[in-house]
Amino acid sequence: MSSYKNIRIFSGNANKPLAEEIAAYLGFPLSKATVKRFSDGEVWVEVHENVRMMDAYIIQPTCNPANEHLMELLIMIDALKRASASTITAVLPYYGYARQDRKVQPRTPISSKLVADLLTAAGASRVVSVDLHAGQIQGFFDIPFDHLYALTVCLDYFKKNPLDNLVVVSPDVGGAERARAYAKRLGGSLALIDKRRPAPNVSEVMHIIGDVEGKNAVIVDDIVDTAGTLCQAAKALKEKGAKKVYAFCTHPVLSGPALERIANSSLEKLVTTNTIPLSDQGKQNSKILQISVAPLLGEAISRIANGDSVSNLFV
Repeated sequence: MSSYKNIRIFSGNANKPLAEEIAAYLGFPLSKATVKRFSDGEVWVEVHENVRMMDAYIIQPTCNPANEHLMELLIMIDALKRASASTITAVLPYYGYARQDRKVQPRTPISSKLVADLLTAAGASRVVSVDLHAGQIQGFFDIPFDHLYALTVCLDYFKKNPLDNLVVVSPDVGGAERARAYAKRLGGSLALIDKRRPAPNVSEVMHIIGDVEGKNAVIVDDIVDTAGTLCQAAKALKEKGAKKVYAFCTHPVLSGPALERIANSSLEKLVTTNTIPLSDQGKQNSKILQISVAPLLGEAISRIANGDSVSNLFV
């Protein structure tokens, strides 16, 4: 506790249970602040304790509703800056707008760069996030950025729940590097799924590259949104002779028909993390298991506060 005497951990409304877990890992309670809305919807923040010359950390994934949670984060940063906090670290377990990281057609925005500019302008000294959709988003910032990986959390789970004859599957070519890293650490082979996406949030599995027959397949991805890609991938793997199909996805966005699709899919289990809180319906889905990234984020905060290397957490 004494080594953390200058740390203050705050949370917005996006994922307070995760923030409480992180604070518990560090050995002290969350710092007190009120984050509420006026009757017209404007966000209002009040910090209830002294933060002068303190190192403040705000735990706030910018998940659904992304705009509200982002605005909460920006206003909390501003409040802490005006309260003379020495440093302000924005901890975004899930970085919303990360999928808008480049112009995909003329006259479209690069919204993840705009979010980076907003965080910096508000007064953030450093940003911490987990499994960015595109690693190059770090380059949108001119302040330190610590990019953590949920691979360590995944490894811990599958060491406790081992699968024999394992093949790690990337649901698209873009995720091949991630899948290769998982396959190497889990001691499995690698397969890829070639898909075509005719429209946003709609995907069609075309064919599988690699041998999956008779194997236990684990699909790995950073985000599961509408679960169309994931469930079609599971179906295609079963049709190609996979014994059982599991999935590990870091961020459970789970929008639209995702929960129904997963419940009716060929998946044995979707293992995900608590970077985004599950809805009550999601918690009741027997195929979804949520594991915590609190130790990963808590250890990162500890190392940042003590001036130790964070790269050792990258596996």
